[in-house]
Amino acid sequence: MNFSSPFWRVLLLIVFLLWSGTPCHAAETFASRSYFYVGGHYENATNGEVMVDQMYVEKLVPIHPTQKYPLFFITGAAQTATNWLNTPDGRQGWASYFLDQGYTLYLTDQPQRGRSPWLPGDGTLSNYNVSFVQNYFTTIQVAKLWPQASLHTQWPGTGQPYDPTFDTFYASQLQQQSNLTLTTTNNIHAGISLLKLIGSAILITHSHGGPYGWGIADAVPSLVKGIIAIEPEGPPFMGMIVASGKARPYGVTTLPITYDPPVTDPVVDLAQETVKSMRENLSDCIQQQEPARKLVNLIDIPVLVVTSEASYHAVYDYCTVEYLRQAGVEVEWLNLPAAGIHGNAHFSFMELNNMEIVSLIEDWTWKHI
Repeated sequence: MNFSSPFWRVLLLIVFLLWSGTPCHAAETFASRSYFYVGGHYENATNGEVMVDQMYVEKLVPIHPTQKYPLFFITGAAQTATNWLNTPDGRQGWASYFLDQGYTLYLTDQPQRGRSPWLPGDGTLSNYNVSFVQNYFTTIQVAKLWPQASLHTQWPGTGQPYDPTFDTFYASQLQQQSNLTLTTTNNIHAGISLLKLIGSAILITHSHGGPYGWGIADAVPSLVKGIIAIEPEGPPFMGMIVASGKARPYGVTTLPITYDPPVTDPVVDLAQETVKSMRENLSDCIQQQEPARKLVNLIDIPVLVVTSEASYHAVYDYCTVEYLRQAGVEVEWLNLPAAGIHGNAHFSFMELNNMEIVSLIEDWTWKHI
């Protein structure tokens, strides 16, 4: 038997990959791919003139584009555009799903992260250690840092180091800019630049990227046809579970956003009141005192907020939804367990039932955009 023949070489390679536990990657949907940068500017650094704060954009065009508006994806903290491609265990991701529906996609790496360069010395970088990723994303049912965490069942694999899926996911976690003012400014500026270049789009944001979506839509409302906010950073005015203390002084954003009547000093002008939770295992909410000021540049943009059953966002996302509604925003809440989808954590778009979730989101876009 000639084991040196091409047939045997290929067969032995397949056997090795299966035995080694390497994730098998599902075929991605065919698309035309290109990339470009937006939002950068030149400044003088210690080693001379350089470009800073630019944002990497990966454009994917389906073989048969049929949708009027493209999708502009904004990732969460420590993530890149790879979030939306194949999942860590090798299944198709949401990018393939939306390409199959005929959408053109713009996948972005936040400024100063991933393929968007960072100038050394500009702000401070931080990263997530293994314990953080396990406790808040992959093995939350073990850590049980909030009541709903015990309901987590959908992460592929063990969620622990040396499991191939976890290792693939953790390898993708990158350094991130710790200066919120700097990173918010850069992301909103780059997002505005992208929309002015490509025209109107639907925003899909995740987590830390949520406030950037509100800020971009506030700046260029005519170019934002809808916002799909996957567990947007919250709740209003305060940190909870992952962080604590005062946060987001403008309610859902760190930087100023347009209210009517206008807000000059958020501490004075955005009078707050605490609304007690009516259900067990949900947080109290901070809302505006009535009459509430309106987020006038967002009121004509349809918004969908998506929340997983087991995520830490399950504790307080309803507060973000109620705050937006009080401020006049047309927002629908897709609370996944109420829709019959159970067991998800914060990275639902990577989990075992990711396609069930995205099909509900796409149904919403058909009805509202």
